[in-house]
Amino acid sequence: MTIHPGYSPKRETTSNSVCRLHKSLYGLKQASRQWYVKFSNTLLDNNFKQSTTDHSLFIKKSGNTFLALLVYVDDIITASNFVKVVQDLKYTLERKFKLKDLGNLRFFLRLEVARTDKGILISQRQYALQLLADAGYLACKPVNTPMKANLKLSFKEGELIENPSSYRRIIGKLLYLTITRLDISFSVNRLSQFLANPRVPHLKVA
Repeated sequence: MTIHPGYSPKRETTSNSVCRLHKSLYGLKQASRQWYVKFSNTLLDNNFKQSTTDHSLFIKKSGNTFLALLVYVDDIITASNFVKVVQDLKYTLERKFKLKDLGNLRFFLRLEVARTDKGILISQRQYALQLLADAGYLACKPVNTPMKANLKLSFKEGELIENPSSYRRIIGKLLYLTITRLDISFSVNRLSQFLANPRVPHLKVA
């Protein structure tokens, strides 16, 4: 970064002089990494263990107490079998970070979370409706199965799609939809086999 206009340094500077930061500034590309390092170290100092498969997941177990914390950019989700444990964690983090408690989780990465007497329900209803709207099938009629039985798809039959990125974008969105719609997993996996050279028949099935 260059020296800010109006700043008068104590020493003489040259045309290629730069500023040395004593701490990261919000907005710089290094800021998020520095924040994550500080945040993760704070959790590790409080007996959390970082997941080896997902580094954004931290877990803490003590007796019959379970506490999980998930970090996505600057959003944090906590889950525990005891409310007091979550409250104690908030108090610990608030001493080092500025936090804003948004209450019970309702929306996260286009996942809708609802609580009932029977448990927690996760859906992607709004995401699915938006996907249908983007594809122009919002008013289409539902079918009993996501793909016709014994449907044959070929790598060579049919014309190549002029803009394959549109097909790949649809398949990517459908893959994300399989988080809650396991019934379409086989069909989406079948269509994802043609991402390299998608053809018109593949797009029609999608």
